[in-house]
Amino acid sequence: MKMNNRSLNLKKYFFLLTGLLFISLSAQRKTFTVVLDAGHGGSDMGANRYYPEVGQVNEKDVTLGVVLKLGKLLERERDIQVVYTRTTDTYPSLTERTNLANRSKADLFISVHCNSTPQRIATAYGSETYVQGPNQNEANLEVAKRENSVIYLDKEDRQNFASYDPNSPESFIALKLQQSKYLEGSLLFGSMVEQNFEKKDGRYSRGVKQQNLHVLRLNAMPSVLIETGFINHPDDGLYLASSSGQQAIAESIYNAILSYRKAVNRNNNNVVSKDYTTTSSRETPIKNDMRILLMSTPSRYAENDPALRGLNYILPIKEGLIYKYYYATTNLTSVKDNNIKTAKDAGFLNAVAIGFIPNLIIPGVYYRIELAVTKDKLDKSSYILQALKDVKRNKRKGIFYYTYGKVNTLEAAVQLRKALEEKGIRNTVIEKVKE
Repeated sequence: MKMNNRSLNLKKYFFLLTGLLFISLSAQRKTFTVVLDAGHGGSDMGANRYYPEVGQVNEKDVTLGVVLKLGKLLERERDIQVVYTRTTDTYPSLTERTNLANRSKADLFISVHCNSTPQRIATAYGSETYVQGPNQNEANLEVAKRENSVIYLDKEDRQNFASYDPNSPESFIALKLQQSKYLEGSLLFGSMVEQNFEKKDGRYSRGVKQQNLHVLRLNAMPSVLIETGFINHPDDGLYLASSSGQQAIAESIYNAILSYRKAVNRNNNNVVSKDYTTTSSRETPIKNDMRILLMSTPSRYAENDPALRGLNYILPIKEGLIYKYYYATTNLTSVKDNNIKTAKDAGFLNAVAIGFIPNLIIPGVYYRIELAVTKDKLDKSSYILQALKDVKRNKRKGIFYYTYGKVNTLEAAVQLRKALEEKGIRNTVIEKVKE
């Protein structure tokens, strides 16, 4: 059937509009760049073990198998860009791997490895994920101060802190914030990986740990090193050598990447806390401050502990023998809902919003700061005892508890805790005490 010129022109116009719309939507979609690093390679076999069932199993082959399978899964996602440090049996230097990640301005760096023990046959088994240690944070910061090209500030940070001047206090603060974001992102993603290994694959997770590892040094993005299992443990080794095992590992990491990207996008698009962001003036604030209760536990966790899943703005409050960990604070309903979603995305599926009446004085109740909990007495020369007067010590069931201060409201306790942080006394807990 012949089409007249008008029909042809309309058809061309329709396809032109469709194409422009697609290009516009594609431009608006931010590409999420993931650098995949298969550990070892070339003459560096890494850990290895011979099994009669499958022959020689080399770490360099396992890591490449996992990375190629993971890359294939990621390449199906239209808004994810995959960058490989190697796709064949070659050995890029550690510096080359880091430089490639930084040049790519990656959102995530994942180095895949296999664990091993000095013994011929390992008794240890399971997966574990490493993030950069505190010493590496300092190394990254020093490089960032010297070379603006190494650390890529977020758009928000560039707006807040303007031009880069390595000697200015503003730039130093911006870089410290960025380093904190890298570690926070690394811990969050690492916890998602280990959770998938344990809950979806039924494998034993040894958790997320901080370590000063060379391949994570100077990376200007959240970075993890995943030990997928012990190559010299019979069960782990055969699992790592199998195509099905490598595929399962790849799928767990793939799902963690999707969950992490979703959490990051949500955090970037939504306000988190009235203490750290601006809020919309169109929404009427509620009377109470809403904090998100993540968990109640007898365990006392320090800042950046993997148990906190990489979340920031955590307020620990002790009641009796139980520590309660609260995330963020806001007096806007919409922000509270977003904070609950963020907590659940991080793995706290039972997170719930708890209301606090501002400046509430409860008869017979006061607040103090728990400074330290230790099996041994603090030495008289300890910084805490030198910096503060009137520190109280209490011993219960062989454990020493050091506390400080006495205030009537939670808000006053929060301010007291901040004042202690400014003195360099961190990882303290607010304790609610009944007289």
